[in-house]
Amino acid sequence: QVQLVESGGGLVQPGGSLTISCTASGSVLFIDAANWYRQAQGEQRELVAGIKNDNTTTYTDSVKGRFTIPRDNAQNTLYLQMNSLKPVDTAIYFCNADVKYEVGSYDCFSNYWGEGIQVTVSS
Repeated sequence: QVQLVESGGGLVQPGGSLTISCTASGSVLFIDAANWYRQAQGEQRELVAGIKNDNTTTYTDSVKGRFTIPRDNAQNTLYLQMNSLKPVDTAIYFCNADVKYEVGSYDCFSNYWGEGIQVTVSS
């Protein structure tokens, strides 16, 4: 019914920038609140950034001033713009979103996770 697909990950040098995206596909009406999480090897998954349906954003302290979480409602796409990247930002990044979608004549609302995408910061 609904899938969240991340793209844009890869290898970037320290100090560099990278933008990853998450697109909701299927019978999507809109994305409500959405978040980016990350999980480094051997670590627990942590919340990196979030955006509410009124476009209020929140960031974990370690990425404030470096990351932003814009969204394109027309494309049902969420982004994570990452600047001044550090090796400690290396992780698998996961998209998570509350999505409103259609099933026949019904509107439904559920939370979904993407499969994750690798971001590696290394020289």
